[in-house]
Amino acid sequence: MFETIRGQRATGQLALDIERNTLAPSMLFSGPAYSGKGATALELARILSCESGSADMNCACPSCSRHRFLSSPDLLALGSKPFSVEIAAAAAAFKRNAAKAPLFIRSLKKLLLRFTAVLWEDEPKFSKLSDMVTDLEASVKEIAELAAQDAKKIEKRSAAILKDAVKLESEGIADTIAIGQIRRTAAWTHLAPHGRQKFLLIENADRMQEGARNSLLKLLEEPPPAVRIVLTTEHEQALMPTILSRLRAYRFNKRQGETEASIIAEVFGDDAGGKGIGVYLDSFLPVSRESLRQLAAFFAASVAMSAVVYMDRPAQAQPAELVALGRYTMPIAEKAGLGRPVLNRQVVIGKILAEAENFEIRGLFQCFLRDLLTLVGESFRTSGGSPAYLDLWQRAVSTAGIAAGAYNQKFSASLDRLGSELSRHMAELWD
Repeated sequence: MFETIRGQRATGQLALDIERNTLAPSMLFSGPAYSGKGATALELARILSCESGSADMNCACPSCSRHRFLSSPDLLALGSKPFSVEIAAAAAAFKRNAAKAPLFIRSLKKLLLRFTAVLWEDEPKFSKLSDMVTDLEASVKEIAELAAQDAKKIEKRSAAILKDAVKLESEGIADTIAIGQIRRTAAWTHLAPHGRQKFLLIENADRMQEGARNSLLKLLEEPPPAVRIVLTTEHEQALMPTILSRLRAYRFNKRQGETEASIIAEVFGDDAGGKGIGVYLDSFLPVSRESLRQLAAFFAASVAMSAVVYMDRPAQAQPAELVALGRYTMPIAEKAGLGRPVLNRQVVIGKILAEAENFEIRGLFQCFLRDLLTLVGESFRTSGGSPAYLDLWQRAVSTAGIAAGAYNQKFSASLDRLGSELSRHMAELWD
């Protein structure tokens, strides 16, 4: 069992629990990004549904075949993750080797799973997305035939399919899980399975809205007998204690470099040049992580300047935290060719959006916000200032992330509000 998952002891414990028939109805897979939590959950779903009873990795029973292509009616998945990055890496693998068509198809199906009809029932937004979903589903069916075409045709169609996937993710995937989806999910779990049992996967479960958490808790308290539930998270401490108490935990660890290199070679057929899985996949982002850090530095330096102007104090009377932030971030932005800080916030935002390609891949904006907090934390360590300053940044950035991710606020509006609030509140902090 779990032969396709490398370097994780958790799979051994799962296999033992299955053999002993002691597998819990609800489980938590926790650990760092790209440690195989989601892949293990999907493999667990296949194993539990196997009609032959062997659970062999190459089992050809109808249920295992459906699960391999993520098309089982007994599988439901929700939660956000960087779908487009994995799809881009799979598309590149397919262009290098047409035999990687199943990898490309599966990466697209992971995205399409989030648009299962039951999750969007009576959702007005879905009417806008349904045509995109239908088109991408048709493209998935085309990939197997496309593998027999010449390299030029594969290149052109793969690029078009990737573009459609990025658009669907950008417009249809929120960064947080809403209560409506959890309620529809709960109703789905109470319906009879088509096969042996149903399987519910909630990835990055710590990103649930408060109402969704309470709704999920009710499901976990009395899970239907024919359903297995797996939650994944990178931040176990962010889950409600009452939810944690109802889950059997399996810990996933960061894998060794050699293991990650072998996974990249086997899965994507590529030499990562010593890069880990996360760095390798990030290389397929349209904007590099280093560029996002530089843009975050430009934004932070400009916000610091705005706060200085807002306070209207002589240079020697400026707070140490504010001085440290400007001194730390300004050189990073200037070295990247972004120029000196700018007081006009619309100019700042326009430059960031242009350089970040409008954050078309939604995960880019969250990466930008994380980099922003990292820079603030790094500069803070040089000043030894007030914890209230860090708390102010954390709350403001979190609010911006929720506004853009959960409520689909335009990135320009989120950045404008973030810059305005930070400048004003930092000035007020030392007023």
